[in-house]
Amino acid sequence: MQLTGKVAVVTGAASGMGKAIAVLYAKEGAKVVVSDIHEEAAAAVVEAIKAAGGEALAVKANVAAEVDIQHLIDTTVSTYGTLDILVNNAGIMDNFEPAGDIKDENWEKVFAVNTTSVMRATRKALPIFLEKQYGVIINVASVGGLYGARAGATYTATKHAVVGFTKNTGFMYAKSGIRCNAIAPGGVETNIGASMTGINEFGMGRTQPGLALNPATGQPEQIAALALFLASDASSFINGTVVTADGGWSAY
Repeated sequence: MQLTGKVAVVTGAASGMGKAIAVLYAKEGAKVVVSDIHEEAAAAVVEAIKAAGGEALAVKANVAAEVDIQHLIDTTVSTYGTLDILVNNAGIMDNFEPAGDIKDENWEKVFAVNTTSVMRATRKALPIFLEKQYGVIINVASVGGLYGARAGATYTATKHAVVGFTKNTGFMYAKSGIRCNAIAPGGVETNIGASMTGINEFGMGRTQPGLALNPATGQPEQIAALALFLASDASSFINGTVVTADGGWSAY
């Protein structure tokens, strides 16, 4: 098992990629804190992990709230004694809004969940990592953080910001035993589309050519396998970069 003895926090872990990552980490020996805004769904993931012989804890957290981030990491340390791996996976979509149609409240909400939460969780975890000169941070970005025709302007901006934050963090703490990388998934079967409440027709029309290039839809377990690699010692020389997992979408 590749993560024996490690303690991992996974946000947005009640479904989709986060759930797949949490389940695989537990299978590989990690003690996993399953964090999500949906408490009952997170608890169900924990029960499944325990039923398979793993160890896990559910912690309700709205990652857009600083107090919840503080509680999440503090609970992890008080329960398991430390933190080794932080997976910033929680995220929401915009409504494919172009710049001219962005509403301030939507911009602020999507940034709070997709970007500010990544900074706050990383900031909270760093003192733990620095003290023991070890830590792994994995941020779930998106191909939307690499290209302009995959989502609306707000989501695209948030994921570009996550990519930049990842590169800077990886470089800044490279000499402190801390690695920070991002995964840029392409189209993956998750329920993130449920976070959209009214698709902007113009924005969707403009991004449709880019969306239509997608050659395949991935499964959460395929992203989880990459997250396992990046969390393990097998990727010890990979730092401050973005690994794209999109079935060849961006190769076009």
